[in-house]
Amino acid sequence: MNPEAPLDLIIIGGGIGGVVSLHYARQAGLNALLLEKQGAVGGLWAQLPAWQDIQGRPEDWTLGDLPIGGPDQASIAANIRAWVERFGLSPFIRLNTPVTRASASADGWEVHTPSQVFTARHLIAATGGHNRPLVPLVDRQDARVQEFHSSALTDPAMLSGRDVLVVGGGASAMDLLDLCFDQRARRVDWVYRSVKWMMPTRKPKHVAGDIRALARMQMQGVSVAQMNRELNADLRQRYDKFGLNDLLPANDFDFSRDQLLPGRRTMIANFADIRRHRGSVQRISGRTVTLTGGEELQVDVLLWGTGYAMDLGFFDNPALARIRSVDALALRCGSLFKSLDAPRLFFLATVLEGSGASPWAYAHAARTLMAHIQGSARLDDTVVTDKLNHFELARFLAGRDAVNFPPASWSATYRDLAEQTSDEEPLPIP
Repeated sequence: MNPEAPLDLIIIGGGIGGVVSLHYARQAGLNALLLEKQGAVGGLWAQLPAWQDIQGRPEDWTLGDLPIGGPDQASIAANIRAWVERFGLSPFIRLNTPVTRASASADGWEVHTPSQVFTARHLIAATGGHNRPLVPLVDRQDARVQEFHSSALTDPAMLSGRDVLVVGGGASAMDLLDLCFDQRARRVDWVYRSVKWMMPTRKPKHVAGDIRALARMQMQGVSVAQMNRELNADLRQRYDKFGLNDLLPANDFDFSRDQLLPGRRTMIANFADIRRHRGSVQRISGRTVTLTGGEELQVDVLLWGTGYAMDLGFFDNPALARIRSVDALALRCGSLFKSLDAPRLFFLATVLEGSGASPWAYAHAARTLMAHIQGSARLDDTVVTDKLNHFELARFLAGRDAVNFPPASWSATYRDLAEQTSDEEPLPIP
């Protein structure tokens, strides 16, 4: 990269979304630079404990012929580094370069770091939606309970023989429950206010997370309403079969709103041994954890499976800086990615939390973003609140990007892709 040449694009964040975006920016001939605060690419995956893993099939994380060793944290981090190596992206990445402030200017953007100010015409925030671990504020008085957020539990073996409390009703909490039984915790309590839908199964999580069949239905023209009817019937039958009716969410599953989480088979197999409590943690005093309903639990270890918040505090625009969730961000974006609060600003986190293959979604989003920056695609100001799952994203982008999605052929091409790609075969890089 010529340091004297003006930048077309700055990308903040070196996770999979940022790295994929950099590849497509270079492919489009844009003078782009990626800024990453850590000493390595990988984003959250470079920080997570070794026991963490993806929710879907490894084949859905792999793109094209970039191999992946498995669904575990180390393999995912290595796969992100493989993108950098395969496409020669290292010269366009600045590691150990945290962004302290991003300001819109007359000519584009000024991005401040501790040692330098960078300027570019366009800015992509690829910092993700999971970059600030959420731990609720509770009253603590001489607390002697060991507490770990799911992102900070580096030694699961310490759960062995302990009385463990898991807090949360989503994917992180379910993973932690699995971990408790894998590590032979003495007693497992689970506290949640509500629970997410999951796909009950005895299969491993990475098989249960396969949505290729649903993707094929999308390209065959099956409506979301019909898919919801079939999914709800199947899900309720599975909950009943596995004795999980107490965990049924209050509302029907809606594929346009809810993420279809794979079931955790170890949690399901040991469901009868989990002491369940509706509510939340109110106070921790010594080893006693008091719940909102007044119930008291004696606990050795408290595991927070309460997820993450988004951190956009580096923006000097107050409307952007106070956003804390992907859903809130989506309400401030047109065509999923285009900020309505600032010019020439784009976000990638809005493709998160749907049901599908994240790298595949990032690749399609990044390709269209580069076409928009170059003027050959048009992202409008229409706010999208529904989740665009898997091939729905391609259909959405096709209406805005005729170059990458030729009107006469894209639908047939993607239908063939959906029907002819086996479940064990990675999807090709677009």
